Amino acid sequence: MADTPPEAGPNAAVHPPARAELRADCSSCFGLCCAALPFSASADFPVDKPAGQACSNLGEDYGCTIHSRLRDEGFRGCTVFDCFGAGQQISQVTFAGRSWRADPGSARSIFDAFGVMRQLHELLWYLDEARSLPTSEPVDAELRAVQEETALLTRSGAAELGESDPDGLRERARPLLRRASALAREDAPGTGPDRAGADLVGAKLRKADLRAADLRGALLIAADLRGADLRRADVIGADLRDARVGGADLSGALFLTQPQANAARGDAATRLPQALERPDHW
Repeated sequence: MADTPPEAGPNAAVHPPARAELRADCSSCFGLCCAALPFSASADFPVDKPAGQACSNLGEDYGCTIHSRLRDEGFRGCTVFDCFGAGQQISQVTFAGRSWRADPGSARSIFDAFGVMRQLHELLWYLDEARSLPTSEPVDAELRAVQEETALLTRSGAAELGESDPDGLRERARPLLRRASALAREDAPGTGPDRAGADLVGAKLRKADLRAADLRGALLIAADLRGADLRRADVIGADLRDARVGGADLSGALFLTQPQANAARGDAATRLPQALERPDHW
């Protein structure tokens, strides 16, 4: 069947993708984020759109007809979103090039699988980064086991994806990622503050020394982080919407993702990890 990739199965070789492979390639996707996901009129979107309905700006070629002016048109949320490569995986591998427009009867299955795949790909991003840290050797075997199980699942068919448990995989990975973070931060110069889960909305942290800080899940919305040093700071799950990071050093920040960078307000002087791209709107 088209939605069961030939390489899937218990004997499939497992080669987890590197972070370079976990980037959105819209040219190889059938506009899944523009059709599968809902959005509501807000500061991020000018209109409502239910899940499963194509955005009015989605072209016949699955490209965005207003891509170059999304922010000007009020679609800021589109410029922040990133699927971690789940779109092309679903479009080209899971459904072997079959689009939801060409096969409307499969649309629901395609859209549901996309939601699961994005969760799995995001987890793979974190696991790959954790394993890349030179200090993670004590937990590498356990990280690799979860990474390989997750990678194998991404190559399965739509039915298996629908029966999978991404939340369970994340719960297994959570303490391993936390341990990898602790090992990396212990090895860093200085000891950063523990502000995990802290409410730092609008906080004045300009030029702050946040090296090796624990900022997991912190609310940094509209915080002033201009010129701050966040090398080895753990920012997994931190909310960086409208955080001002002009001139900040995020080059060694732990678990920083493309959506987080997209949501922040940086400039040409902001330093990012090599695995991330500088957002066009900075």
